[in-house]
Amino acid sequence: MSVSTFEEITQTTPEKSLIAPLKKKSGRNNQGRITVRHRGGGHKRRYRMIDFKRDKHGVPATVSTIEYDPNRTAHIALLTYADGEKRYILAPVSLEVGDTVMSGPEAEIRVGNALPIYRIPLGTQLHNIELQPGKGAQLVRSAGVSAQLMAKEGAYAQVRLPSGEVRFISQNCLATIGQVSNVDHSNITLGKAGRKRWLGIRPSVRGSAMDPNSHPHGGGEGRSPVGMPGPKTPWGKPALGAKTRKNKQTDRYIVRRRQSKRK
Repeated sequence: MSVSTFEEITQTTPEKSLIAPLKKKSGRNNQGRITVRHRGGGHKRRYRMIDFKRDKHGVPATVSTIEYDPNRTAHIALLTYADGEKRYILAPVSLEVGDTVMSGPEAEIRVGNALPIYRIPLGTQLHNIELQPGKGAQLVRSAGVSAQLMAKEGAYAQVRLPSGEVRFISQNCLATIGQVSNVDHSNITLGKAGRKRWLGIRPSVRGSAMDPNSHPHGGGEGRSPVGMPGPKTPWGKPALGAKTRKNKQTDRYIVRRRQSKRK
């Protein structure tokens, strides 16, 4: 088992005005049916309201604390703006208490600042990237990840995402400079089944260990192979390699797939 050192964390009590109750769904939809398996239990959490829009342009903010967020892998930073308002943002690497950050077209090219992509130099590391101007960041928000600005063509910029995909994104979209904090998250070993349960993740069972009514891989005498050309999901759909992307409307924005063929 390994644990994080939490060296960056400066405060353990969240800002009261920025937390909300978080009800457990246990993988169920509004009809009470399980749509995501292996969810349930786990420690009680309160949601920290994160400012993904960074729409307070031109107002400097001071970093008050760096905090742990149980709802995400990255750490978060509490900003106190010059007018007294407080907001949480995703904390980038090397952002420290006392630093000043700003958002908007006039902001400097500095870690933690959010700018439109047309104001950011090529080759810069980015995170917290919008897909539509003003909608709020949707891409590159996990611990330790960053994207890179590759090129600018007309109204769009080419951004290489952590998966390796190169994608067109509008130059008017906001992106934050730097790499997301908590880089060592991927090196953590949970070490025991109970720790997985604390996270709200329930056990999963191999299909080959089930009976044939419960899974296509089930049944057979002894330890049998799956008995088909390729593995299938519990509902009989092809698994492991079958393409699942169906959003043809955004295909034109993808310059290079994350799984491009290598010679």
